[in-house]
Amino acid sequence: MRDFKFWRFPQRTSRRLWVAGISLVLVIGWLPTLPSLAGPTPILAETATSPPTEVVSPPVTVAQRAAIAPGSFVAAAVRRVGPAVVRIDTERVVTRQLDPFFDDPFFQRFLGPEFFSRIPREELQRGQGSGFIIDASGLVLTNAHVVDRADRVTVRLTDGRSFEGQVRGVDTLTDLAVIKINPKGATLPVAPLGSSSQVQVGDWAIAVGNPLGLDNTVTLGIISTLNRSSAEVGIPDKRIDFIQTDAAINPGNSGGPLLNENGEVIGINTAIRADATGIGFAIPIDRVKRILAQLERGERIAHPYLGIGMRDLTPELARRNNRDPNATVLLPEVEGVLIVQVMPNSPAASAGLRRGDVILRIENQPVTKAEQVQRIVENTRVGQALQIQIQRGDRTQQLAVRTSDLPTNPS
Repeated sequence: MRDFKFWRFPQRTSRRLWVAGISLVLVIGWLPTLPSLAGPTPILAETATSPPTEVVSPPVTVAQRAAIAPGSFVAAAVRRVGPAVVRIDTERVVTRQLDPFFDDPFFQRFLGPEFFSRIPREELQRGQGSGFIIDASGLVLTNAHVVDRADRVTVRLTDGRSFEGQVRGVDTLTDLAVIKINPKGATLPVAPLGSSSQVQVGDWAIAVGNPLGLDNTVTLGIISTLNRSSAEVGIPDKRIDFIQTDAAINPGNSGGPLLNENGEVIGINTAIRADATGIGFAIPIDRVKRILAQLERGERIAHPYLGIGMRDLTPELARRNNRDPNATVLLPEVEGVLIVQVMPNSPAASAGLRRGDVILRIENQPVTKAEQVQRIVENTRVGQALQIQIQRGDRTQQLAVRTSDLPTNPS
């Protein structure tokens, strides 16, 4: 994750206005191996492929900003949801170990016992992020990385109230967490949940969060693209198909809501690319709904996996590889998903899948992209047998692979 950062603190408020004449930008880039299934083992030269088309809103002029009146839909949406957006303060005590260098008796005699007694053995680390209340009983949604290994969680409302929070459930692969607070009979504001399945590219997007402790900072933009995989944006250890937006998601917005024009939550703001300008990502709220009850109960979230590393394959890429005298394997000149690694003791290994096999179909669905394979697998049940058609050399074979729970999913 060299070019990607999870954030805990936002920055300035900005407003964007959608205008006619949206330009379509085709972003060319090589799709990375999906390491949530397995680590990368590249065997082909880097070659450009074409990811989904995305829409980027043009710059907003001063006159256009002025057209957004105080009584606009943005203000109405913020009035509806703003009170339910909370600041999450975390504390964590880290125990330090002295460098073994100082165990040398010479240094102990030379520096003396007073020197070592003055070295702090514990450090209090503080963090901050955003969240929002989704139930009057005191359920708060946020990102898993906001509460990561926290010893103490405090939830602060915009009206000045604060509550001790208990982390009920965490799923690191989807970067989701549920916190429970006890309102002690008091009324809590609640953010209404919308549906991310109804979101379209070009729709309004309103991001709300608490940058640097500044409550309810709001940014406005549009939905740039949908189903942007975590592997595409450089988060190989997650399993998320993001909503991409140009509404600024700044440090501290993590865990805050992404709203539609009606003030309904359509996503959870989670991260931005360090090398991108004005591009943010949010976890679709429908993805959250699927595991919300389990997180509330503190249950571990199961994630089915096959145990393979994958790359897209086209006949042209295969021919290029086969012409390379240093190629370690000859590839079928077909379109599909190339298996570049099979993890030991994985479902794929048990079923007989091999490096160099090309997946053509899963459950009779043609696949040409690695993301397609991962989405199909993620939407199955752990233990479900998948019928996979592969091409191995000049032969086509059908194999049954029974998924298992991804073992690297701490909860």
